[in-house]
Amino acid sequence: MITEEQAKKNITELLEFIGDDPQRVGLQDTPERMIRMFREMFRGYNPDEKPVITTFPNGQDGIIYDNMVVDSGTFYSVCEHHCRSFFGEYWFAYLPNPKGRILGLSKIGRVVDYCSARLQVQERLVQNVVEMLTEALGTENPPFGMALMMKGRHLCKESRGARKTGTMTSTCLTGAFRRSPEVRQEFLSYVEVK
Repeated sequence: MITEEQAKKNITELLEFIGDDPQRVGLQDTPERMIRMFREMFRGYNPDEKPVITTFPNGQDGIIYDNMVVDSGTFYSVCEHHCRSFFGEYWFAYLPNPKGRILGLSKIGRVVDYCSARLQVQERLVQNVVEMLTEALGTENPPFGMALMMKGRHLCKESRGARKTGTMTSTCLTGAFRRSPEVRQEFLSYVEVK
């Protein structure tokens, strides 16, 4: 593991490598700012930042819920191939087991953020999120299935190489979402493309 001072030195050398002067006024504090940015953007490597995923026994409040639960939001990550941003929207759904547990709704977005805060590829990201949420619900009475769809814009495609705007869609489907066309179609009916 390198020290913070070594990292700042490496950033300074990269600034020189691209042809700029790291001593000019606008760049003097850039290595330090980049270190702070890296800590924030890549907090997914820090186990202390891992979210606590609150779950509740299904039926604890007198309502047993076994219909589809759907959540949506945005995500932001960094491509591991070119260290360029990719970002977009996600749609998550699961079918709770009546004898199992229910996810705290805000925890879904926190898990998406945590798994996104690493060097990633979108295909792995959808799997990481579903695996973490599945694990939180336990194996005794697991949910009947989970689905996650992410649609992302990738700056490694848009700002270099192909230089084309577009979105990539990736999914992770388990249980009933994978086996049942009807369940999958219900999930897809909730996906709103803007």
